[in-house]
Amino acid sequence: MSGELTRRLEAVVRATPSLMHVLTTVRGLALPDWLVFSGAVYQPVLNHLTGRDPDYGIKDYDLGYFDASDTSYEAEDVVIRQVAAMFEPPFREMVEVRNQARVHLWFEQKFGEPYEPLTSSSQALSRFTSTVFAVGVRLEPDDALTIHAPFGLEDLFAMRLRPNPSRATGGFLRTAQAAQRRWPELAILGA
Repeated sequence: MSGELTRRLEAVVRATPSLMHVLTTVRGLALPDWLVFSGAVYQPVLNHLTGRDPDYGIKDYDLGYFDASDTSYEAEDVVIRQVAAMFEPPFREMVEVRNQARVHLWFEQKFGEPYEPLTSSSQALSRFTSTVFAVGVRLEPDDALTIHAPFGLEDLFAMRLRPNPSRATGGFLRTAQAAQRRWPELAILGA
């Protein structure tokens, strides 16, 4: 991953008050192997690049954590409630929590595609429909940002939507077109 693009991403994240609020609040919960990812991270970058408000297009903040010690929905629901209790509206309703250790238990039924079990939250990024969507951040106790982007950040900063090169999914074109409706400047490649 390019050092320059990593620094640019970090600058955008730190300049997005709503995202920093979510990261700071979640950090206080000390969830195992947590990341805020996808639209909560790439959309502020697109907004920065196109001169839009930092929160334009953001519907939710996807929060993944990884806890294989209990993959029951009941255990995940305890964490969902803990996270919700940390936020006031509208964030309470916007932060969507999922234990990445249990995604394989429901993914195929919901999306009609097989999904092998994950071993970490960052591994989930490698399965997202587009290289642009596959970016996650965590705010560390020392205020450093940990950034995960298995396909790099080049497509994000070049505003190129391309399908995940390692996992063909049926949802790429639909999600890419939805993103392009919000950011017409995006180029869709390889559809």
